[in-house]
Amino acid sequence: MGPASLQEERELAKQSKEEMESYRCLLQAGSQLESTLQQVTVPVSLKEVGGYIEKQVAYLSGGRGEHSSVIITLPECSAFSDIPEEALVKVFTYLTLIPRTRQPGVKFIIILDRRLDTWASIKTALARIAASFPGNLHLVLVLRPTSFFHRTVTDIGFRFSQDDFMLKMPVVMLSSVTDLLRYIDENQLTSEFGGTLDYCHSDWIVLRTAIESFAVTVKDIAQMLQGFGTEVAETELPDEGKAIERLLEIHTEKYRKLKDAIRSVSKEGCHLLSNLETTGKEDDSQWDVKLDWETVQRLLAQLRDMESAFDGFFEKHHLKLHQHLQLLRYEQSFQEMDLCLEHLMGQEKELSLNVNTLAQAEVALKKLDCLESNSQEVMSRAQIIILHGHQLSAGHHYALALIMQRCNELRHRCDSLSAALKTKHSFLMQTHQLLLCLGQAQTWCDDGAYMLANQLVDKSQSKEGAQVALREIEKFLEVAPSMLSSSLEVLSMEYEAVITPQLQAQIGRIFEKHAAVQQMIQNRQACLRKLADKHVRPVQLVTPRPDNTPRSKSPLFSPKHSDGMKFTFDISLPGKKSSRKSPNTRKIEVIHDYQESRSCVSYSLDGDDSPDLLKRHVMRELIETERIYVDELLSVLLVGEFLIFLVKMQEW
Repeated sequence: MGPASLQEERELAKQSKEEMESYRCLLQAGSQLESTLQQVTVPVSLKEVGGYIEKQVAYLSGGRGEHSSVIITLPECSAFSDIPEEALVKVFTYLTLIPRTRQPGVKFIIILDRRLDTWASIKTALARIAASFPGNLHLVLVLRPTSFFHRTVTDIGFRFSQDDFMLKMPVVMLSSVTDLLRYIDENQLTSEFGGTLDYCHSDWIVLRTAIESFAVTVKDIAQMLQGFGTEVAETELPDEGKAIERLLEIHTEKYRKLKDAIRSVSKEGCHLLSNLETTGKEDDSQWDVKLDWETVQRLLAQLRDMESAFDGFFEKHHLKLHQHLQLLRYEQSFQEMDLCLEHLMGQEKELSLNVNTLAQAEVALKKLDCLESNSQEVMSRAQIIILHGHQLSAGHHYALALIMQRCNELRHRCDSLSAALKTKHSFLMQTHQLLLCLGQAQTWCDDGAYMLANQLVDKSQSKEGAQVALREIEKFLEVAPSMLSSSLEVLSMEYEAVITPQLQAQIGRIFEKHAAVQQMIQNRQACLRKLADKHVRPVQLVTPRPDNTPRSKSPLFSPKHSDGMKFTFDISLPGKKSSRKSPNTRKIEVIHDYQESRSCVSYSLDGDDSPDLLKRHVMRELIETERIYVDELLSVLLVGEFLIFLVKMQEW
């Protein structure tokens, strides 16, 4: 496990710790809200006793008596005796729990209105109250019947039964509403008892229903928030991108629904709060309304606190999922790019640098160009991935160290691939240049050999022909490759990085061939220069030799003789006797320059007569024969030289 992995684990652990801290805050806010709900809600709901409350079996008018005792009114109800005991207990429990949840230990005063009833009904009601009332009963105020007969019966019956009731609860029998004012202030009594307290039973039911519904909704929301928080906190992060995307969608959808529910219940609470404020302004004496307003306000404040904690928790959870998804996608992109770069590196290594011919070098360069083009495209995508990694790092990603390590790995691979391709490109270009120069040198040598072979011998015998041939050679030498002007050592040093044993041998053969061609060109130039520099020699008179000197019977054509050769012929005219001292004897000297392929004939006439046509014809034939012989001998020499050169070329 590398440093980046350890750092990633530390960052993930840190983020998980922050998420758990936000989860703890969410649970704490939920716990406070539940505690408040337990304080302001009653175990018995209005739905359970709604039927009897609507019949006004008993109700809370909101008035307060002595020592802030809560007044519970039992109005005239002909069906009171028909109410089941269990239902009556629930009604009393519900009515007493409402103030007790706000003010534990509060006392109660019951106003039992039986002005239109009988003593039997009063006695039954008192007995049932004594048996069913769960609260701290401070006082029971009974409005006795108003008719004379029932009032008398009631007084007699109460006098005999007073001790029984007083042992269980304090009961005060009142003759009229005026007597009631001695115990309770007028502003704490409703209009039916001569008071000024504004009370509408149907409005009370509606308001109470709304308060209980709001409390239940808040409780449900709190439980859902806590449940969702627990579900999120216990969720393990999957290792697949699609699974994380699905998880993100599910959690985000639940979060939105919960946010909608929170907004709905907050709107409901604000509306309820507004109604309570309106009711409280109309009647400042209603303590219950004030307490309800405080309760709703408290619930709304705690709901906002829980919503804030929930938002913070889900934000961290969503960020963790989103960053984990980003990391998985980035890791997937990195792995794919790493495989591409590794494949390109493999192709680069497979590209051979062992090229010995120009065609091989061109093929290798073409493959390298294609590989470089593909590499540039891949490395451009790699740069985009690196840039994306830096953007993730700038966004305070929890896996910052791992992402930066991946960026560095991609950058290193790109740099290595680029450097390797650049090195091979430089090597192949230098090899290609060397092979190109060698090919040019080889072509130049071959062209030189064929140029020498194609120069016509007969045209080169004249001065003008030799000059033309020399100019052709000089022009050919001017276009000689620059490589041939360098020495073998200099060339080896210049291309030291790319020269292989095969190329070294090829260079040696080229230089040997060049040396041979150069020697042939120099020989040809020397020969042509002599032909181009020839000049006509003057006629030289030769004195007669002694008679005893033997004559040359035939001219010598060997090239071993000196440059100028004289051939002397003694010709006697027909019809005359020969004499060594005869003045009619004619001496003819043939002066021949072999190397320059020219002949000169000089006539020396000892006699007074002119030579005839026959003698002149003989002399011309002899000179022409000599010239033909020399030309053929030169042709033989040139052909032999070319054959030797061809043999050497085959060896190369």
